[in-house]
Amino acid sequence: MAFLGCGFATKIHSKTLSGFDNVHCYYASRSLEKSKEYNEKYTGSGAFGSYDAAIDSPDINVIFIATPPASHLELAQKALQAGKHVIVEKPPFFNSTDFDIVKSLGEKNGCQIMVAENYFYKPSLQKIRGIIADGLIGDVLFIHINALKMQKIEDWRDDLEQSGGGALFEGGIHWVNYLANMGLEIVDAQGLQPAKIGDYEKSILVTAKYREGAVATLQYSWEVPSLFKGLRISRIFGREGSVTFESNGIFIFVRGKKKKLIFPGISDIAGYKGMFEDFFQALRNGESPQFSLDLAKRDLQLIETIYQTETAMPSV
Repeated sequence: MAFLGCGFATKIHSKTLSGFDNVHCYYASRSLEKSKEYNEKYTGSGAFGSYDAAIDSPDINVIFIATPPASHLELAQKALQAGKHVIVEKPPFFNSTDFDIVKSLGEKNGCQIMVAENYFYKPSLQKIRGIIADGLIGDVLFIHINALKMQKIEDWRDDLEQSGGGALFEGGIHWVNYLANMGLEIVDAQGLQPAKIGDYEKSILVTAKYREGAVATLQYSWEVPSLFKGLRISRIFGREGSVTFESNGIFIFVRGKKKKLIFPGISDIAGYKGMFEDFFQALRNGESPQFSLDLAKRDLQLIETIYQTETAMPSV
């Protein structure tokens, strides 16, 4: 597998993949010096001085696109046309209709396309999904997700042409995925934005309605300090109890038909390992991963709906 782009995402994924057997990582950058640096640091199998060189290499089976979102669609098309499987970092594409383009191209060339959405594989989300499915708090009424944090933006995320959107699009898409995969089906979503500073939103309140009757709120921000730079509490309320959980997944407390204190585990708290295990199994078996392309498209469609219905206060 060749990583296109040598930035933060590639760094995180390289650390995860160091524990995988039979996965050989290569690195590609517009700077050969940079790709060689990453190849040496993460004990890779080779380095390329351009993205095209990695895509065209006969040694590569899978292309992992970890560049800014503006280049994702073009690079995915090039890789699929070259007969390579593709994993694309989130946010995957600028528009949900872009999924139709890559899906058609993948089918034509016998290649798979996957979106690296690790939150889908978080152990805490799997536990919460089971709690709701087992009816431990009865019918779910309210879901409140606290995803407030302070995050400095000093790279491509600060450039709308490269990023494609603000905080919700770049990082909040993780939490939209979280809301959409609790075992309940979202049928409507809207956004309410406080006064913003600059050209794009750094804070947003998302509301959602579920087919099963529950309603949800998501508070997402890059400009609100939080304890230990990210320790936050979220809640789920049902007719017969409630769930209190640390948003990152450190603990879950169930107070309902049964009382439970659950520690999902911190060894794969972000879900990266589970994601790659599923992806590689799917690639080897020729099957769709659990987080399918259709689910990834649905997430982006929800983001589009939220932005379309978003009500914003005047900019400061």
